[in-house]
Amino acid sequence: MLDFQKILKKDSYKKLSFKISKTQHLLLKAKINGIEGKFILDTGASSSCVGTESIEKFKLKAQNCSTKASGAGATGIKTQIAKNNLLQLGSWKMKKYPVIIFDLSHVNEALLQHNAKPVDGIIGADVLLSGKAIIDYASKLLFLKG
Repeated sequence: MLDFQKILKKDSYKKLSFKISKTQHLLLKAKINGIEGKFILDTGASSSCVGTESIEKFKLKAQNCSTKASGAGATGIKTQIAKNNLLQLGSWKMKKYPVIIFDLSHVNEALLQHNAKPVDGIIGADVLLSGKAIIDYASKLLFLKG
C-alpha cells in the first residue's frame, strides 16, 4: 500500500498535528504575526477569526467592518477586520492574511462550562480551501498545500 503522507509531501503538502478536546473540537496551534495561539479547526466555519480580546496579543490593526457574524448560537455579532497579517500553521504560511475579529466569549464560555480551555480563535474554510486541506482524523493530522 502507498504511504499517504509520502505522497502528500511529494505534492508539496505541509503536515500539522492537532488534538481533540474534551468537547470533541479539533484544536491546533497557529501563529498570527509570529505570535502563537490556540485555535479550533472548524470545517463548518466559513471564515477564520480571532476574538476581540486577542487584538493586542496578535498585534492586529483592527478596523470596523459592516459585516455581521453568526454561529454557535449567536447571530448579528459586530465584526472588525485586520488586513495584511501573516498566518502560519506549522510550516505552512499565508501572507497578507485578512483576520476577522469578533467577540468569541460565547464560544469560550461554552468551552469553560465543559472544563475545556478557551481558544484565541477559529481556523475555518477560508484557510482550509486556500491550503487545499486534507484532514486525517485517525492520525490527527492536517495537511495544507504550499
